[in-house]
Amino acid sequence: MTSEKTATDAVLRGCKDEDIGGMIKVWNEVVDEGNAFPQEERLDYESGREFFSQQTYCGVATIGGEIVGLYILHPNNVGRCGHICNASFAVSSRCRGQGMGELLVRDCLKKAKEHGFGVLQFNAVVESNVRARQLYEKLGFVQLGVIPNGFRMKDGRYENICLYYHELQK
Repeated sequence: MTSEKTATDAVLRGCKDEDIGGMIKVWNEVVDEGNAFPQEERLDYESGREFFSQQTYCGVATIGGEIVGLYILHPNNVGRCGHICNASFAVSSRCRGQGMGELLVRDCLKKAKEHGFGVLQFNAVVESNVRARQLYEKLGFVQLGVIPNGFRMKDGRYENICLYYHELQK
């Protein structure tokens, strides 16, 4: 992937079975970095296939057929709170800072509404993830608050997490 490739070169679509390997590769890169996802265990093919199949929707961004970003969308709760969904985003390190995250988040907002959700809530955005927080706020997310020391970084220190929400239907 050359640095000349940006989100404008990406094709965004729902995931297919043949995408699982590429999705796992991008997902595990974020897990290994240890500064965004709560998961500590890498996905292998079987656990990845099971994990992604349990989501309400998985979107992927491809460039030249290669998975360069993805998101998962699923309920944040059940029953009377089942209209609130949650999502996680992963972008290949080679494609960060090129608009891929915004492309994925905008698509996720659209898909969440299509799936009947009324609110998209993020439970644990690491406070030092400034680029993600700026993007969410640019797209209309509202910060609910901060949980002090809510996230254990890979190096063992703790950072605050920020909670965000976005109303999808009014």
